[in-house]
Amino acid sequence: MPPAAPPRDTIFALATGRGRAAIAVIRVSGPSADAALLALVGDLPEPRRAALRDFRVGGELLDQALVIRFASGASFTGEESFEIQGHGGPATVSALLAALNALPGLRLAEPGEFTRRALEAGRIDLLEAEGLADLVGAETEAQRRQALRSMRGALGDSAAAWRSHLIRARALVEAVMDFADEEVPQDVTPEVLSLIASVEAEITSALAGAAAAERIRDGFEVALIGAPNAGKSTLLNALARRDAALTSEIAGTTRDVIEVHVDLAGLPVTLLDTAGLRDTSDPIEAMGVARARQRAEDADLRVYLRPPDGVDPPAGLLQVDDLWVDSKADLLPSKTAGPLRISATSGEGLDELTAAIGARLAARAAGASAVVRARHRRALEEGLAHLSTASVWLSRGEEALDIAAEELRLATRALETLLGRVDAERVLDDIFAEFCLGK
Repeated sequence: MPPAAPPRDTIFALATGRGRAAIAVIRVSGPSADAALLALVGDLPEPRRAALRDFRVGGELLDQALVIRFASGASFTGEESFEIQGHGGPATVSALLAALNALPGLRLAEPGEFTRRALEAGRIDLLEAEGLADLVGAETEAQRRQALRSMRGALGDSAAAWRSHLIRARALVEAVMDFADEEVPQDVTPEVLSLIASVEAEITSALAGAAAAERIRDGFEVALIGAPNAGKSTLLNALARRDAALTSEIAGTTRDVIEVHVDLAGLPVTLLDTAGLRDTSDPIEAMGVARARQRAEDADLRVYLRPPDGVDPPAGLLQVDDLWVDSKADLLPSKTAGPLRISATSGEGLDELTAAIGARLAARAAGASAVVRARHRRALEEGLAHLSTASVWLSRGEEALDIAAEELRLATRALETLLGRVDAERVLDDIFAEFCLGK
């Protein structure tokens, strides 16, 4: 009989930001949570009811705060736990944390430890944990909406349904194998193939929107390109609303790619200020030009700036959805028909340019699926490959059923890896490192 697992520590952490604030929330979870609360307030309030209590240590009043207690099995972590909603002054928070730290069996939580315990208790699955991590880190409206869908099980529910279909398909195949010497009432191959085809179609559809979903999570890249002195750095500063790049009338000032992260039309965008595109004998500038071209080719969108005395972009550099603008509009004659005119100095055309960039990126984001991480995509691609192989072996008749069944098992395992039911330890440390202490 294996030895009993050692008792878990009870963990605590400040769940709100440090610094002066009206309210601070401190979370406590673990087997000694009730004992800790009893030691600090003298009684145990009714679960799931906010109660006003005096928090004392040795008779000294630390704070008067609201406390909400959760019974074991009915909390986020699945453990007995409570939250203190106290005054947010730094001295008050420090006193409460010190009081908790002095109690036996309590320690400060590690990043993401509350959520990790919820996962281990089966309160959430790995996909929901990842969604929660993305929600905590969301900086734009699109990221918030996508993270919320993930946290509410957008991909997890689908993956669970796919897994159920594949389990039935494998059961049908193995039933034929088990009764190979007897007459099976009906041919199960059509149903098995139908189940495989259904799951394949849905996974393929989800993967089609994976690139857009990953971009929403990680950010779109928009490259500002053009000849030297086209106004790229000035435009970058105007869009970023700060002096992020050095500007100068001297050609070749920008030699490396400068990145600035902005919220553009609710989407996360990384603006790339690149070196001016021209032939040069300066080896350092030439490296910058080569890097600029490469980053521009890899970017999601390119904005080509043509100054009043400029030339058209190099052939093959711009793609269908890319933008071509005439820069330094304040130096141009009266407006004529043609590309969008902008002036980063006067602000002319900047709203129109921002709207045009946002519209193009929003169109790409509209096709996003619930596959928001590279880990999700790899697991689904692996599962899809095994399903394709299973279909091939099924078509070869009863002598290949054992191989088809194994391929179905491997496809099911890929989905279980996605959900965190197997091989979860490989990714847990990376995921929970993204959390703050109170999560």
